Amino acid sequence: MSVGEPGRAAAAVLELRGRGIVPGVVEAEALVTHDSISGFGGIDVATGTVIEPRHELFGQCFTGRVLVFPGAKGSSGWSGFFQSTRLMGTAPAAMVFNVLTTKAVLGAIVTRVPTVVEVAPDPLEAIRTGDLVRVDGDAGIVTILRRATSATASASA
Repeated sequence: MSVGEPGRAAAAVLELRGRGIVPGVVEAEALVTHDSISGFGGIDVATGTVIEPRHELFGQCFTGRVLVFPGAKGSSGWSGFFQSTRLMGTAPAAMVFNVLTTKAVLGAIVTRVPTVVEVAPDPLEAIRTGDLVRVDGDAGIVTILRRATSATASASA
């Protein structure tokens, strides 16, 4: 899983439009959850792994992947925990979410990864774990470049 070259031309499977809140362009594999993510007690900042016991992504690592999720939950410390992932080199490559809260927006800003919010169609329904996506925080566009194969999605889960 590496961050692709943003300038590379690729045929889009689907383009989603939203509002960019953190600039930058990145291509990486998606990690999708329908569960909100808790910063404090929900992630291991040293590994970029979701450690919340009942979370859909429990035990999975978001490092270097496009994290597609509804939004943040928990305390205002959420942003501090996600900033720590940036400082430790375990941050997601980009973020895509729809539920705007101050903690989620501030978390995206301090993590300094391309982020697109208020996306339509719903990214939780359109994007699947393992899809190769481009997140363009400058233009507010999320593009599915390639669908995950069944084997890729299973190995990523």
